Amino acid sequence: MTDESARTGQPEETKESRPTTQAPRLYVNPSCSKCRSAVAILAELNLEAEQVRYLDTPPTVAELEHLMELLGFDDPRQMMRTGEPEYAELRLDEAPRAELLEAITKHPILLERPIFVVGDRAVIARPPERLHELV
Repeated sequence: MTDESARTGQPEETKESRPTTQAPRLYVNPSCSKCRSAVAILAELNLEAEQVRYLDTPPTVAELEHLMELLGFDDPRQMMRTGEPEYAELRLDEAPRAELLEAITKHPILLERPIFVVGDRAVIARPPERLHELV
């Protein structure tokens, strides 16, 4: 028994006792037509997903690492919009992994979209119909 569980009288929450399911998440840019299409597909399926407006709240490096793990990517470029002017301006063609991840946190427009996350899996929903792979 920990000090916290002794103080509250409640059993301590362990990793094993935590729920493993998490609500689906959709990383979106509302001005993106592919994102709007993905939202519409989810609505047609009556599936609610937390909409993460990553331009308003950029992901941290740790969040990006987790997304890469879920996507099955080793190279951050696989989830980057390499055609964005910022990519060229920052000269990211030969940049190492850490620099790429930092660039996304500082310039979230570089993150590919939409990204749909369900449990321990994710897809870049381009085309938006790729959402069906996880539902």
